[in-house]
Amino acid sequence: MQRQITVNLGNLILSLSDAMDLADPSLIQHQQRTAFVVWEMGKAAGLTNERLENIFIAALLHDIGALSLEEKISLRNSEVENTEDHCIRGEILFSNIPWLKESSKIIRCHHNEWQNWKESIETPLVFDSQLLCLADYLEREIKRDHYILHQHENIILEIESLSGSLFHSRAIDLFLAISNREEFWLDLVSPRLYSFLLNEGPFRKTEIDFSDISLISELFRNIIDFRSRFTSTHSSGVAASASMLSKVFGLTATEIELMEVAGNLHDIGKLAIPNSILDKPGKLTKEEMAVMKSHTYYTYSIINTIGGLKQIAEWAAYHHERPDGSGYPFHCTATDLSTGARIMMVADIFTALTEDRPYRKGMSKDGVVQILKQLSDNRLLDTRIVNLLFDNYEEIYSYVAEKQTAARNFYEKQFSFGSSQK
Repeated sequence: MQRQITVNLGNLILSLSDAMDLADPSLIQHQQRTAFVVWEMGKAAGLTNERLENIFIAALLHDIGALSLEEKISLRNSEVENTEDHCIRGEILFSNIPWLKESSKIIRCHHNEWQNWKESIETPLVFDSQLLCLADYLEREIKRDHYILHQHENIILEIESLSGSLFHSRAIDLFLAISNREEFWLDLVSPRLYSFLLNEGPFRKTEIDFSDISLISELFRNIIDFRSRFTSTHSSGVAASASMLSKVFGLTATEIELMEVAGNLHDIGKLAIPNSILDKPGKLTKEEMAVMKSHTYYTYSIINTIGGLKQIAEWAAYHHERPDGSGYPFHCTATDLSTGARIMMVADIFTALTEDRPYRKGMSKDGVVQILKQLSDNRLLDTRIVNLLFDNYEEIYSYVAEKQTAARNFYEKQFSFGSSQK
C-alpha cells in the first residue's frame, strides 16, 4: 500500500468542480468557464500569484453553497431573486479549511454589485469579488445553443452597459482588454477547457499531501450530505463505519485513512441527481431508479480523473455492487471486489438502515442485524465483514453516532436558513 499520498491541487479541484456542474447541460463547465475568465482578468490586472490562486479556486467552486441541482439551475438561468443564501453557505463551507479562508470571502461577495459596495475598488476583496462577479455574469449570459462568435459582441455591449452599477469601470476595462480576441471566446467554450486549466492554470505544479486531501474530502462530504436534512449525516456515518470496520479487519493505518476519504466521497455522484428523487418519500419509479443508478458511475468517473486516487475511486464507487454481479452500475463480481470495496458496501447499508429517511424511521439493532444477515446468507455481502460488524456492533454504532451528531449539529447550526433547505 502506498505510504505517501499526494495529488495535484488543480487536478483535484477541477474534478470536484466538474462534479458540481455535470448534472444538467445548462451547467456543464459553468464554474470552469468562470474560473478561466477570472484567471485571464487577474493576469491582465497584474495580481500577485497568491491573489490569482485565491480568486481562481473561489471561481472554480463559487456555487458550492447551492446545494440542490434545482438551485444550481435557477442560479445559472438568473431565476433566483435571493442570491445571498448560497453565498453565505459557500463561505461557511470554505472557511472550514484554513488555507481557503481568503477564497471563502470572495465567494461570500461574488454577487455584490459595485453600487452597493462602501469600500474602494483598491481594496483587494472588493476588486477580486468584482472580477468574479463579472466572470459569473458573463458565463450566465452565454446562450449554449448559439455559436459563441455569433453572440460575443452583444455580450460585450451588455456588460459595458453595466459600468458604474453592477460592475466597476476597472473590472470592465480588464474584461474588454482580454475579450478583443476571438481566441478568448473560443477557449472559453472549448470542450477541452478542463485540460487547458489543468496544464496552464495556477495550480499546475501544486501538489498537496494527504492531510489536505482529507480536508477537501470533508468539504465535499458536507456538500453532498447537506442537500437534505434526511441525508445530512449519511456520508459522515459511512466514513466512520468504514474506518472502524477497516480497523477491526486489520487494515493498515494508511488504508484506514484512505477508507475514510472514500466514505466521505462515496456519494459524490449524487450531485448529479435531482433533490426530487433523493427526497422522494416513497418507492422510486423504474425511471427514477434508472437515474439514481448513475450516481455511483459518476462517483467513479469523478474521483478516477484525480491522479493517485484510483484505489479510493473503486472503494467509493463500488458500494452498490454485489459479489454475485447483481449490483450496479458496473455489475462487478466477487473477483473484482477488493476488501475495501466490500467494507464500503457493508458500511453504506449499515448506515442507511440506522438513519431516518423520508419514508421510514431508522431501524433498531435487531432489524439491522436481520437484514444484514439475510444479505450475507444470500452472498450479497461479504460474510466476514458482516460478522465483524456484529461482533463489534456497539463500538461501531457509538462511534458512528458520535460522528453523525457532530455533522448534524453543524448542519442545523449553519444551514437552517434558506428555502432550499426546508
